[in-house]
Amino acid sequence: MINDTIVNNIKNHADKEGSSYCNWYCGIAADPDRRLFNDHNVPKGEGKAWWIKENAGTEQTARDTEEYLLELGFDGDSGGGDYTTIHVYAYKKIPGVTQE
Repeated sequence: MINDTIVNNIKNHADKEGSSYCNWYCGIAADPDRRLFNDHNVPKGEGKAWWIKENAGTEQTARDTEEYLLELGFDGDSGGGDYTTIHVYAYKKIPGVTQE
């Protein structure tokens, strides 16, 4: 089941930044802070306005919501995580800084 609130929050956040969704990466994680700030090297400080994380409540809702965002044009890949993966996150890709 897609979480429309999360979809709208992430879309609205990306829309405020102004670039197309293909310049944004979305994913799912059990620990979104680790994924964002350690694995993807997203800046916490100055660049923090261009990342967002949401709790989807269940693994299936997180997966369905991620898949929907990917269909809208966000970059990323479905299928990661495990049964503890309940968060959806997105960030603006910064060449030379963030990893996909």
